[in-house]
Amino acid sequence: MKSNEKIIYPIGIFKAKEKYSIQDVQSYIEEIVILPVLLREVVSFDDPSLAYQSYKEGGWNVNQIVSHVADSHMNAFVRFKLALTEDNPQIKPYNQDRWAETADALHYELMPSLSIIDGVHKRWACLLKSMKSEQFARTFYHPEQKRAIRLDELLHLYSWHGRHHVGQIRIALNSRNPFS
Repeated sequence: MKSNEKIIYPIGIFKAKEKYSIQDVQSYIEEIVILPVLLREVVSFDDPSLAYQSYKEGGWNVNQIVSHVADSHMNAFVRFKLALTEDNPQIKPYNQDRWAETADALHYELMPSLSIIDGVHKRWACLLKSMKSEQFARTFYHPEQKRAIRLDELLHLYSWHGRHHVGQIRIALNSRNPFS
């Protein structure tokens, strides 16, 4: 992996698996459970200006990353609920870069987004823990990817997604990367 890729993808690029075991699913659920704690730990700084630090030149700042995690994980939770209650529903994609440019993502304090993540992850974990193994094979249709996505793959993606952005925040808060 090139050094620039290591900054953009601090834990590596996501790679879906062909098949998911019960153990895989259980470990991904635990990552969904623990993400709010990890995020609160990584953003527990006293200097509010650090929320405007970026992990790379031209990249999202800490506020935008935390806001993005809240937005993205809300959407993932809704996609889970749709796939569990409808047969292969088509989801609505959204432009994450434009969402990251809205005022609430650019300049608002971190706590509301962290509270959203806390609540969504509590409900999501409850839902995930209640699911039977065959329910993780349920799908939704993603029109941009032009394919059906299984819930076990989506769970894997979002367990990776949270750790990925925690890694970017750690880079942003490292004094050797003073992009703001």
